[in-house]
Amino acid sequence: MAESGGPSLPSARPAHTPLLRAERFVWLTARVLEQRLFAHRFLNGGADPVERALDAYRNEDGGYGHALEPDLRGPVSQPLHTARALHVLDAVGRCGGQRVERVCRYLTSVSTADGALPAVCPSQSGYPAAPFVPVVDDPPSELLATGPVVGLLHRNEVWHAWLFRATDFCWQAVDALETSHPHEVEAAVAFLDAAPDRARAEAAADRLGRLVRERRLAALDPDRLDAYPVAPGYAPGEHHFPHDFAHTPDSLARAWFTDEEMARSLDFLAAEQEEDGGWPVRRRPWAPAPALEARAGVTIEALRTLRAYGRYVG
Repeated sequence: MAESGGPSLPSARPAHTPLLRAERFVWLTARVLEQRLFAHRFLNGGADPVERALDAYRNEDGGYGHALEPDLRGPVSQPLHTARALHVLDAVGRCGGQRVERVCRYLTSVSTADGALPAVCPSQSGYPAAPFVPVVDDPPSELLATGPVVGLLHRNEVWHAWLFRATDFCWQAVDALETSHPHEVEAAVAFLDAAPDRARAEAAADRLGRLVRERRLAALDPDRLDAYPVAPGYAPGEHHFPHDFAHTPDSLARAWFTDEEMARSLDFLAAEQEEDGGWPVRRRPWAPAPALEARAGVTIEALRTLRAYGRYVG
């Protein structure tokens, strides 16, 4: 007998659709959390099983650890793990209540002097971590860690004292952004898409869009990738595309690209699905387990983006 809240499977589905191929990949390789998240997003699965799976990663301090973010191993809570947890809660409509109150208390406890988040706290020392995620004794505040968290909390109308200074930090960081770091731009977009001051967000996004085009941070023609330099410190071939900045049509970043550019980007994304049904992780691999664990999340996000733009996935 199926678990209450489990996925509702239709009696027959078209064979070999992108969704069916991805489903096989997820059941074959993914962690329980991503299996349940996939079922919720695409198979009418309930939110409760996703929350129960996420609880396995939660610590007593209100944060999350245990390699929830695959590139950080070990049990200790970290801002990047906690950001991933909020992303999951947002996906199932559970980003609120006492659970998020506890998360905000954790965020307060690990914030830097200016009220924002480091990417990784020193407690990670001694546990394996990706070489591109440095662990230092006095980590600085980072938009990369703070922007997506603040954006998610604002989008879910969460109000907590921590948000005031963290929001101010994000505005200052976005206004000062002059970078060749695509992931930083993505973090800025995650903040701007939900920032309460919409007029200021639109103006900031307009400036960032011009920066992205001037610095050639988005590969606008996937057939000519050699014309777009990979950002310093990134893996060979780790390009970013319009869909990486504008995950949905209502993102402020959508205005940065023409319809033709976005169509090419989505064509490229759809074509990236591999023989096993999953999508590849474009960042530099550093160990087998993190690479495999990350692919399920990347696969779910690829399907979500394609579906958001009206692309048939099955």
